[in-house]
Amino acid sequence: MNIKTLLLIGLLVTAFACHTDDDMLSDLEGTYVGIFEREGITSQVELDFDNGTYIGESDTDRFPAICHGTYNIANNSLHFENLCYWTADFDWTLILYNNWTFTLEDNVLILTNSIGDTYTLTKQ
Repeated sequence: MNIKTLLLIGLLVTAFACHTDDDMLSDLEGTYVGIFEREGITSQVELDFDNGTYIGESDTDRFPAICHGTYNIANNSLHFENLCYWTADFDWTLILYNNWTFTLEDNVLILTNSIGDTYTLTKQ
């Protein structure tokens, strides 16, 4: 292989590897529907992402507890800031907040947190 071919390959690899967090924000935008699961128990959910803000709901009251707030992306993690007030009469680990690992492939968004909760959502 000559030097021009190596430089071209290196340039292409670099170009495709530069998918920034801002690109991911725009890729993520839209409405998603699917399920939330904790320890085998599921509920139907909907989440809408728009320019760093989210809003959502569940078909089961506070399972999970989704309202609205802001989010950002860093290092393949979504960080949610919940902006709603909640009463103290339920498990607050069900509130959509803090850091969630995510994958987004073929319009399927999978969110997983550190305790094993999972959202499996499809972009509408």
